[in-house]
Amino acid sequence: MSVALCLSAFGGAVLAALPGPAFTLSWTHSVEKTEWREEWRIEDGRLVLTEARVKGTGAGMEPPPGARFADRWWIWVPAVPPLERLVLAASSYTPDHRLCAGGECRPLHGWIGGPVPSPLELKPCG
Repeated sequence: MSVALCLSAFGGAVLAALPGPAFTLSWTHSVEKTEWREEWRIEDGRLVLTEARVKGTGAGMEPPPGARFADRWWIWVPAVPPLERLVLAASSYTPDHRLCAGGECRPLHGWIGGPVPSPLELKPCG
């Protein structure tokens, strides 16, 4: 059985199923206008955050102690327990989130083929 990531309207129908088990989620910070990127894996039916990186600091983007600086990114492994789902809210102040899965990267609306509902839920399919 293959592992997939489902995108759905919060508590609603599945809008897209993406190949798993790994995906990257990125977005632009609404105040600092810098990129934030997270690496996720689906393990045992849950979402595991394996790495976070940000291209700057300030306005709630301070890297934690132990973060390293490499290639213009602050990089660290967040201490976040595995999650059943990830809920994203859209902002009118920033471009759409970008999601990479199965070797392809697209804005969220490109994965679901239309406007992105807010909130949007990401969770393992099944």
